[in-house]
This record gives sequence, C-alpha cells and structure tokens, in this order.
Amino acid sequence: MKRIGLFLMTNFAIIVVASITLNLLGVGSYLDQSGSGLDVVNLLIFCAVFGFAGSLVSLFISKWMAKRTTNTHIISTPRTPDERWLMETVRELSDKAGIKMPEVGIFPAPEANAFATGWNKNDALVAVSQGLLQRFQKNEIRAVLGHEIGHVANGDMVTLSLIQGIINTFVMFFARVIGHTVDRVILKNERGHGMGYFIATMISEFILAFLANMIVAWFSRYREFRADIAGAELADKPSMIAALRRLQQDSQMQIPNHMPDTFKAFGISSGFSQQVMKAFATHPPLEVRIQALQERH
Repeated sequence: MKRIGLFLMTNFAIIVVASITLNLLGVGSYLDQSGSGLDVVNLLIFCAVFGFAGSLVSLFISKWMAKRTTNTHIISTPRTPDERWLMETVRELSDKAGIKMPEVGIFPAPEANAFATGWNKNDALVAVSQGLLQRFQKNEIRAVLGHEIGHVANGDMVTLSLIQGIINTFVMFFARVIGHTVDRVILKNERGHGMGYFIATMISEFILAFLANMIVAWFSRYREFRADIAGAELADKPSMIAALRRLQQDSQMQIPNHMPDTFKAFGISSGFSQQVMKAFATHPPLEVRIQALQERH
C-alpha cells in the first residue's frame, strides 16, 4: 500500500511540474491553428517536458523513495561493530573516489544485494542488505561497497536519468506522430483528434517504449562493467572477483529478490539478467563480469 501511495504521489508531482513548465513556455496544444495538422515544435516541447519531468523528478526524490520503499535504516550513529565498520569503510572508499561521504544504510532483505542512489555524487545513499552482511566476507563487502561508490563517482544515476528523459521524449513524440497519421490517413478525421488517435498513440507508445528499453539496458550493462572496475580499483581485484562469485552462489540458491524494480538497476545482483533476453538485461551475466575483470590488467 505504501508503494502504491508513493507511486501515485510521484506521478502527481510529475504532472504538476510538467504542467507548470508548459504554461511558462506557453505551450497549450500541439495541433496547429487550423486544428488539422501537427505543430511539430510544440509537440516536441510537450514531449520533452513530460519526458524529462518523469526522469528528473524520480532522480531528485530517489534517495527519499529508496529509504521508504526498501525500509532502509540509515546509520547516523553506529550501534554495532558491523555498523561502525560499514561507516568507516564507506568513508575510506568515498575519500579514495574523491566524493563526499554518502549516507549509509542497511535494508532488511535475505538476498545479498546493495544499491546506490541520489541526485548527485556528493549527495548519495549507499545501502546494503542484511543478507549480504550475513553471508559475505569483509573483503567481499568492501568490494561491493567500492562497486556502488563507483556508480556514484561515475555519475551513473544522473546519466541514466538523462538517457531515460531523451528516450521518453522521442517515444512520446513518435507515438503521437503515428497516432496523428492513423487518425488522418486511415480514419479520415479532418479536425481535432478522434478515439483512433488515442488508441493508436497508446499502442505505439507501448511498443516504442518496449523497444527503446534496449538502449537503457545497454547503458545499464555498460556501467555495471565500469562499476566493477571501480570496485576492483577502490578495494582490490581479487576481492571484487570473489564478491561476484559469491553472488553466483546466491543466485543458484534462488533467494527471492525483495528490492523494488526502481532500484534494481543500481543494485549489484544480476538475477534479472538470467531470466530475460540478453538485449533487455540490466546486468551482464556474472560469469561475463568475472571474465572481464580477470582479463583486465
């Protein structure tokens, strides 16, 4: 219920931000003055505002959302030796990466996982699961933390949001061009838009968004390799390889993943990539990641 409420609130915020922006830009309609043709400039502005509003609002509230959807406990004052070690390790690795100390948290989940989020590299959150703390060795946890700090230092959250905004923009734009064409050429509506436009636009948007996810997935896989390299450099290469091998063991145990989909892209687990087509996988297979690290000198 909480996740549904957060989802509705986020979408309401997106609509408000986009509506205010469109009013400020003076964009009211993307039909031309005759009501029969498309005003391509206004349409592109409309799609860009809504496309980027969604990704940027999600980026700016990502830490707040992560804390609530994963029930992450933020460590302000360490209460246990493990929490103290976790804070000291994140501080050491973030100093080494040249970024401000992120917030550090632990979320209650049996699977071994971790994620990083935040709207910029000096205002981030790095969190690990209880399962990871319980089953991984200290050197492996340190490598996982290096991997997540690598995501932060590389600016992956911002880059992915910008890519998503561009994709959203063009998916919306071309879906409406297709809907308009169907409405005019096939259904012969001369003014305004009929029901055929809305149906064709909705179907086109679904298909285009599905195909465009391959671009997002490609970048997601690419930045996983970069984050693995960062983990190897910030911690050490043998420990990063050992952590990935430990993840392989966890995936074979088939422990359910409790991390919300929103944050799986910045988690370290790769269970998702083993269950869908390679082109849509957000993470490369673990054996490929291990091999890439082993071959790196």
